[in-house]
Amino acid sequence: MDADVTDSAGTPADPDHPAGDSPQGGSQEEPGVTDSKDEPEPGPEDEPGPVTEPEPLPEDDTPQDSGDEDKGEDKPNAADAPGVQTWADQPKDGSASRRKRPWLRWAALGASFLVLISAGAGWWLYKKLDGNITTDTSAAAELKVYEKERPTPVVMDAQNILLIGSDSRSGDNSEYGRDDGGSQRSDTTILLHLAADRKSATAVSLPRDLMVEIPSCRTGDDKETRERFAQFNSAFELGGTACTIRTVERLTGIRIDHHMVVDFNGFKGMVDAVDGVKICLDEPIDDKDARLELPAGPQTLNGEEALGYVRARKTLGDGSDTERMERQQRFLGALVNKMQSNGVLLNPTRLYPVLDAATKSLTTDPGLDSLRDLYDLVRSMRDVPTDQVQFLTVPRQPYRENRNRDELVEPDASELFKQLREDKPVAVVPADELEEKEKEKAQDGKPDDTGSASESPTPTPTYSGSSAADDLCEQ
Repeated sequence: MDADVTDSAGTPADPDHPAGDSPQGGSQEEPGVTDSKDEPEPGPEDEPGPVTEPEPLPEDDTPQDSGDEDKGEDKPNAADAPGVQTWADQPKDGSASRRKRPWLRWAALGASFLVLISAGAGWWLYKKLDGNITTDTSAAAELKVYEKERPTPVVMDAQNILLIGSDSRSGDNSEYGRDDGGSQRSDTTILLHLAADRKSATAVSLPRDLMVEIPSCRTGDDKETRERFAQFNSAFELGGTACTIRTVERLTGIRIDHHMVVDFNGFKGMVDAVDGVKICLDEPIDDKDARLELPAGPQTLNGEEALGYVRARKTLGDGSDTERMERQQRFLGALVNKMQSNGVLLNPTRLYPVLDAATKSLTTDPGLDSLRDLYDLVRSMRDVPTDQVQFLTVPRQPYRENRNRDELVEPDASELFKQLREDKPVAVVPADELEEKEKEKAQDGKPDDTGSASESPTPTPTYSGSSAADDLCEQ
C-alpha cells in the first residue's frame, strides 16, 4: 500500500504502529484480537484510487479468510461502519447510559416523591380517623372492680358487642331536644353476637322500656346507686356504659367483650356516606317531633331523614317502642346490605368516609379504640352472607303491672340467651310467617317449642325478625 493511505477518521496511517498497537504507548494487543474501543481496521473502501483486491494483513495480525463460514471468523456488520457504536462499545460502568437517559433518574425521583406523598397522606388519614375515636376508660375501670360477678366467656372466638345509641341532647345534638344538664338515656341498645366462625351475625334489640334488675352502680360523681327493678334505659342514665353492660350481663348471662356508643350525628353521617338508603312507605309521614315529612312510595333517605325515620314513634305503626325497634332493625339491615352490595367494605376509597362519619361520634372500650381494631372487626364481618346478618327483638310482652312497659317472655328469652352464649344458631322469619307456623303446630297438637321451623331432634329456635337480605320495599 502507498504511505498516503488514511484511516477512517482522515488521519494518515502510522506505519510504525501496526493494527492493534496504541500510538500513545498503550498496552500491546494479542495477535488477531481487536480492541472494541479502537477504531475499525481501515478497509479497501478508504483507499484513494481504484482497488482491484484488498491488501493482505500481516501474517501475525489476522488469520487469512479460509472461506469457511462456520469457523467463527468476524463478518462484516453494519455496526462495524465508522461512527456507529455497538453494544460492545458501551462502557461497562454504565456511565453512557446515565448520560444518554437522564429521564430514568427523573422518573425514579418522581416515583420516590409520589411514594413519600402517598405514605404521608395515608398516615395522615389513619391518624385522623384514629383520633376521631373516644376511649371510654372509666367504664373499663369500673368493670374491673366488678370482674368477679361478671359472666365467664364460653366460646373464646365468638364476640359479643353491645351497641348503644345515645339520645344525649348536649353539644351538636341539642337541636333534637332539651338538654337536661347533659343527662342521657340509651335510646337504642343492641346486643350483637358474632359467631366464632364469622359465618353469621345476630343483632338482638333490648327494649328501652323493658323492666329489669339494675345492679348497684357508680355514678359520674363517684356515688353508688342502690340495686333496683326499673326500666332498662335508666341504667345508662344512672351509671353510664358500665352500668348498662352489667345490667345486660345480669339479664342474659352473656359476657360483653366490647361496647360502642354512637350518637345521632354518627348515625346520620354513615347514611350520608353511602349516599342514602332506599325504603318504601305505604303511607305518607308527617311527624313534627321526628322532624320528618315524606310522601308515600319509594324513598331514598339521607342522614337527617333516616334519623327521623328510625326515631319516629307517635305517627308510625301502632306507636309502640316494639314497632319502632323492628323499623330500626329493618333499616340497619338495609344499610348493611347497601354497604356489602356496593363493595364499600372492600373499597378503601369508599370505606373511608363511612369510617370517618362513624368514628367522629364513636366512643368505645380500650379494646376497640383504634382504627386498626375497628378495621379488623369490619374485615372479619365482610364475608358474612347478608341473609345470615339477622335482627330480632328479645321475646317480650306488656308488663303485667304497667302496659306501657315490657317484660320478657319465658322460657323463650332464656333459650335465646343460651343459644347466643353457647354460640349456637338461631333463625328468624317474618312475624306473620312465624304466627302461621305456630297455628299449624297447634292444629297438629304438637307442643310449642319457641316456633321451631325444624322437626329434627335438636331444632333451631326460630324467632320473629328480619335479615339484611330483606328488601324494605317488599315488606
